[in-house]
Amino acid sequence: MKIAVLGPIAWCTPPRAYGPWEQVVALLADGLTARGVDVTLFATLDSGTSARVDGVCPRPYNEDGDLDGRIWEALHIGYCFERSGQFDLVHNNLDWLPLAMSGHCDAPMLTTIHGFSDPRILPAYQRSRSAYVSISDADRAPGLDYAATVYHGIDVAQFPYVESPGEELVAFGRIHPDKGTADAIEIARRAGRPLVICGPVHDTGYYHDRVAPFVDGESVRYLGNVGPVERARILGDAAALLHPIGFAEPFGLSVVESMTCGTPVIAYPKGSMPEVVDDGVTGHLVSGIGTAADAVADAVALDRHKVRETAVRRFSAQRMVDEYLRVYEQIL
Repeated sequence: MKIAVLGPIAWCTPPRAYGPWEQVVALLADGLTARGVDVTLFATLDSGTSARVDGVCPRPYNEDGDLDGRIWEALHIGYCFERSGQFDLVHNNLDWLPLAMSGHCDAPMLTTIHGFSDPRILPAYQRSRSAYVSISDADRAPGLDYAATVYHGIDVAQFPYVESPGEELVAFGRIHPDKGTADAIEIARRAGRPLVICGPVHDTGYYHDRVAPFVDGESVRYLGNVGPVERARILGDAAALLHPIGFAEPFGLSVVESMTCGTPVIAYPKGSMPEVVDDGVTGHLVSGIGTAADAVADAVALDRHKVRETAVRRFSAQRMVDEYLRVYEQIL
């Protein structure tokens, strides 16, 4: 089986720090290659996986202001489609633009929908001949036919189990109202615990008005955008992860990474959270700041070994690869 994995180029694959789509694509490419699949990964040329890397974009456009993302994504997709006749399947992980160009793809196409950035992009999905995979049942759009739902997987070995964490709570993800960073600050304050915040600033106004005034280096620390090693250490050392999201989360990689370390999650029950968090086992689903603060003590008392065991069983990269192989066979 010869598979072209069309990845994003905002960041390299795997990413140096932030880059959830790139992270999943890297694990998929490596996992498929380990199973003997002939994989060509179309990504930035500074990417590094066990799969063969090809492409035209020299480096991530988010790391080089001279690269216009719109131009380089079009060139990237066009190059992949020029080679598409050499593959049994093209697995698109690059949102809507390849769908608009799918008539130029000479192989069957499968698209993993990593979330709908805007409902106005739906016409590209409705008119394309691609098959679709959702990353949660909650993220399925009415009117689209799906081949399967495949939950993201992670490299569980990168997130070791921590039996005895510290007292801090952690909020992980983009600094943006969608991720509820300001709610996390207030939840931690009411729970009487320090908070560590990690992630890139995606809304500078929100950061300056709702987050920065509370960052004092003690009760609230902001560590910025952290890499994989620091990510695992911070999540594992936390008493619990706060995930008070303000939108319908398509999946939530940081939630799964936290649980894999044994760290329970307190999340608002929006989007995929009821599918990802086993309420009362790997965390608690709550509505509102006050209820979340009250849930901290119960979450911290959960069996961390059971939290990890459940996460590893449900969200390993190996399980994800198995399920994608079944989808490929179904399409071909």
